[in-house]
Amino acid sequence: MKKQVFVSGIGTGIGKTFCSALLVKLWQADYWKPIQSGDLDMTDSMMVQELVEDEVTIFPERYRLNTAASPHESARIDGVEIKLNDFQLPYSPNNLVVEGAGGLYVPINEDKFIIDLIKHLNLPVVLVVKDYLGCINHSILSVKALESNNIVLDTVVFNGPFSSATERVIRRHLPEEVACLNIPWLHK
Repeated sequence: MKKQVFVSGIGTGIGKTFCSALLVKLWQADYWKPIQSGDLDMTDSMMVQELVEDEVTIFPERYRLNTAASPHESARIDGVEIKLNDFQLPYSPNNLVVEGAGGLYVPINEDKFIIDLIKHLNLPVVLVVKDYLGCINHSILSVKALESNNIVLDTVVFNGPFSSATERVIRRHLPEEVACLNIPWLHK
């Protein structure tokens, strides 16, 4: 059965792009970043292509915005309006990894957030977490937000070293069926 997931994080700079590249390699998947805000000279799509090094299909971003800011602000600056109906999963005969921007409540316009895009695309989530002061709160809030929106949490990726006390609390509050991966610190 074909695997399709949406990679999100508990914040920005958590390592979603490197984790996405890892999943692309592991699952021999294709990759899609629906919205790229800023860094157009070295996009996340380019980074995944560089990291995977294999022949992989990288679907073009639906939006390539010039300013490194939240998508709603970057779109405003570019004079673009982002709507949920603008997004459709690209067809792929392979597994597919879709990478979001920032965390679940990053706005894509004045009313909709990344979590709404996930619901619109009807994908389970791979949640990337990193150990820092506040990560337990951000992780549990993210898990609860997914639950309250009836979005399946497929996997939690513990990116980098974790204090055993921190990891234990997060794991204790995950649904039983959620897979967990521990990987060395990968960022971007």
